[in-house]
This record gives sequence, C-alpha cells and structure tokens, in this order.
Amino acid sequence: MRLSHVFMLFCGTLVSTHITDEFLGPIQCLEKKLTRQSCDLVFCPPWQYCVNGVCSCKPPYLCPSEGASPVCSHGNRTLLSYCQAMAVSCQRKAPQMSHFGTTCTAEEPKFRTTLEKDVGVVRLFVPGGAKGGEDLLVCEERWDMAAANVACRGAGHQLGAATAGAVSRTSLPTEQGVTLPSRCVSVRCQGDENSLAECVIYNKTSIGDRGVATATCGPSIGDSCDFRCVNGKCVSLRQTCDGVDDCGDRSDEMCCKRCRGEAFRCSTGVCLHRESVGDGVMDCLDGADEALKHTGSKPVHSMVTEYISPRDERRASRVQMESRLTCGVSNVDSDEHLGSVRVKRVVGGIPTRPTQIQWQVAIMKGIRLYCGGVYIGGCWVITTAHCIRPPSSEPMADGDLLTQPKPNLATLRVKLSLWKRHGAQASTDIVPVEDVHIHPNFNPHTLENDIALVQMRTLPYSEACFINPFVSPICVPWSPRLFHPNHTCTISGWGETAGGRLSSVLQWANVTLIEDCQRFHGENFKPGMTCAGELEGQVDSCHGDSGGPLVCEDELGVSYLWGITSWGRKCGQAQAPGVYTEIAHFFEWIRGRTGWAAVTKFNS
Repeated sequence: MRLSHVFMLFCGTLVSTHITDEFLGPIQCLEKKLTRQSCDLVFCPPWQYCVNGVCSCKPPYLCPSEGASPVCSHGNRTLLSYCQAMAVSCQRKAPQMSHFGTTCTAEEPKFRTTLEKDVGVVRLFVPGGAKGGEDLLVCEERWDMAAANVACRGAGHQLGAATAGAVSRTSLPTEQGVTLPSRCVSVRCQGDENSLAECVIYNKTSIGDRGVATATCGPSIGDSCDFRCVNGKCVSLRQTCDGVDDCGDRSDEMCCKRCRGEAFRCSTGVCLHRESVGDGVMDCLDGADEALKHTGSKPVHSMVTEYISPRDERRASRVQMESRLTCGVSNVDSDEHLGSVRVKRVVGGIPTRPTQIQWQVAIMKGIRLYCGGVYIGGCWVITTAHCIRPPSSEPMADGDLLTQPKPNLATLRVKLSLWKRHGAQASTDIVPVEDVHIHPNFNPHTLENDIALVQMRTLPYSEACFINPFVSPICVPWSPRLFHPNHTCTISGWGETAGGRLSSVLQWANVTLIEDCQRFHGENFKPGMTCAGELEGQVDSCHGDSGGPLVCEDELGVSYLWGITSWGRKCGQAQAPGVYTEIAHFFEWIRGRTGWAAVTKFNS
C-alpha cells in the first residue's frame, strides 16, 4: 500500500488525498470524482438519459409501460411502471414506490422499513397477500453494504450505513409486548435504490437459528480514512473495487486497475458485482459482461420469490427502449462474403462485396463521387466538413468561424448501397440533399471540428428518405471511453490504393486505434481528433476516403462510428497513422442538430 492522495483540512483549505493499492487507481481517474451518474463510464438507468456525460432525470412519460407491472406509490397514486415510479423519484428527489399493485388507496398499507433500536436489525413490512401484508426480517445471506446503504437512506440517513452486519435471531433480546417476525427474506440491491422497496425481495423462509441482517446508520465523515467517496462517506480500502457499492454513489467502483474477489472489471475500469455478469443487461459499455466468453461459467443464484422483481422490470424497460433502435448491425450477415479474410493489406485494403458495409454512403457533387459518408439513421448522414464546405478564396479569421458557407445543395446527392465507383448496382438509392449542417467551429486551415451532418430529402408524402433493405444505420458513440488503444477497427472507402489510383469498388481494411497521437503529428493534432493505422505503415486511409467510416465493434458485435476520415501525412507511411474526427467528442452537437431524443442504441 502506498500513500498517494488523502482528504485533509488545513486552515480551511481542502487538500485531496487517497490511498491506493494494486486494485484502486490511478489517481488521474480518482481526481475526476466519478460516480454512477458519470455516463461516460456506465449506463444510466431507464428513467435517466446521458446529457453531457451526466445521467439526468427523464420525464416519466418517456418510460415504456407496455407489459409493465403497475406501482402503488406512498402518495396513494398508481403509476404505470417501475420505471415511471423511479422517474418521479428522480425528479422529486424522494422515494415514491411502495409496492407493485393495481390498487392504491389511503387505507391500503404501504411498504416500510424500520431499524430496531440498539441492535439495528432490519425489519420490513411488505404489502400483499390475503392479510394485506407481512412483517419480515432480512436474512443474513447476501446482505451487503449496498443494501445497508439503501436501508439507511430510506430511514433518512443520506450517506447510508457505517456497517452492514448480522446477528443470530435467537440472540436478540425480546422486549415485553414486542414480537419479532419468525420469517425472513433475502434482499438484493444494486445501490442506487431509494428504499428497500425498490430492491429484489426473494427466498422467504423460516429464520430458525440463522442470522438476520443489521445496519448501523450515520457513518462518520472524519478527516482520516482510506478512501473518501465522492459523497463524503469514508470506506476502507478493502471495500473498493469489490463490485459492491459501499459508498452509495458507486465512486468506490469507478476507478479500478483490478477487481477484488469475484468482481468483474469492465474495460473502462468499473468493477461489477459477479451477479451482473450474464444477467441479460449490458453493464459494461462494450457489452463484455454479456459476452459468451465471460458468461459460460457464471454461477447460478436461486431467487425463489412470490414478489415482482424490480430488477426484472428494469431489465424489461431497457430491452423495450433499446429495441426501438436497431443500429450497428447489418441487415444481412456480411461474414458470408468475407470468409476468413481478416488480414492486413496495403493502402486501399480488400475489395468489399456488394452490400457488405451497409452504413457506407457516397457524397456526390454532380456526377462526381466526391467523398465518403456514414448513415446514422433517419435522414441523416455524417461526413467531414472539408468535404461539404465550398472552397473559400479568402482566409477566415477566428471570429468568422461561427458562420460557415454552405454548398449549392442542388448539386449534392447521397448514394446509398453503392459498390462500384462508376455506375450503380440494383441496390443503390440516390437521394437529394435537403440541408447540410457544418460544425460552426470548423477551421479549414487546421481541420479542427472537421464534421458535418447531411440531411437527406424525404420521399413524397412520407417521413422516410428511402426504402432499402441493404442500408443499415451505424451506432453513434456517446462516450470517448467506449473503445481503447490497440482495439482493431475497420476503415472503408473508394480512395487511392497502393498504386495511387482511385479504387473502382469499395475497399476496406483493418486498422488499430493508437494512443498519444501528438508524438506523430505534433501540434497539428487537436482535441476532437483520434488516429488509427499500423505504425509500420502499409495500412491506411488515403486521398478520396475523406468522410468515410472508422468503425469499431463491441463485444456483442454492435458496430459504432468511432471516427470519420479527416487527414493524414502521405498514405501508409510508417509512424504517420491516419487522423480521424472523433465522433464521441461531438455527440451532443450531433444529437442537438438531428433533433432526436436518441441517436445511439444505448444510454439514451
């Protein structure tokens, strides 16, 4: 263990410090004060969406309700779904859910949690059944700090619990006139719940001589601790990176070099509880926790319950919301065309098959194939600004960048499902352009903010711009942490091949994401740029590929537009990887311009 950083108070000045070890860190991550609300690293729940890297409350009406179980609130109001109840709780910053049910009157008993004084035994009243409800204790099995935090928050202690423990039922003192319940239930919480009513309650059983759960509320916020959570709570070092939300805001699980015990580490450095692996819900941004290679040996935990599961309701809401968007997966399986040809090639790469890369489009100026572009859904295509902005005879001052000149829209066309540069195949659609949106801060001299949106014209009496089964949208990434250096991605385009001639058919090639691109391109490499290629050269995008896609695939086979071809220093030259506009950097601009509530498959 080594002392790296600690929170101390000297003369009114807060000095930040943490103790790190082989699991926790690095300090650069901890200093960002990441929590479960940091949606550059984790998914927002269905009742929130990701805005500028922070989970924000959704209006309740945006929650799906089809097939959902109604919820009775403490305000005697019936809500359509668990998601809707949580959306109201999020907006009002107070727990709303009592229990699942179709009736909700003032006379009907509501869910409540009490902590028996002195011993801290957790006691529940769970509504339902012929008697209107039942008093229960909480079984010791799988009770943890995440659940204890929720119990204490429900009792009014915002920083949660100091301890989560257990005592034997038979050892508890009995007060005159007070009878403790003889049965207990297991409780499983993720840590973001407002009360135990929102956790999974299951496995009701007779207590016998088994242990029952206890919680001590009101943790100390003293000056000295191993790890200070973002919310101010202190936890021990061994509680970090174990997959359990000990802090109550998940900040102890957000910056992990490794995970303790059986916890599962996402590539973003977030540790998950082992039960999150293979549970049917993506928790890692790249889907690693649901990939078959990680779920084959997943232990099975029995959850026998007579109660509706909030976790199942949460999962159903996620599935229903995500099913509305079908990006990142081709309509036909392109592997039948590729066979086993996944090797490095020279500039220009390998010829594709017709309809193989279904999000690749061509931007036409008149009859000339001018640039590539990428279809992202609806009537929208992304390309580079330098492809769209007409050449200017006069240099632009910095103050002039807010008003970008637009091209003659009458000359622009978008060709979808194009394979051959000259002539079109039967699957090709040609769509006129309605409008273009060039990034207001695009600088044609430095190629900063080299991105533009092309809006295609709709068909007569329709909201669609084309009908073509061979065209699929690609997903737009919201987080710059979705993929990491050394990840293998693909590029495609009709640009120059190794012989210096424009390709007659669409080409593709594998490239590797590369970090620290300033070492190759110096001050020419700006924020909002990323680079990819092979350091020994040979594989690269080239002249004529501008605006085309740099595509990365996650663990579940979903493809994301990681970049669009922007500029480079020669083609295929060693130690000079190609430079691409980093799409995640411009996510909010894209979402704002398209006007969609979501332009990506997840986290919206």
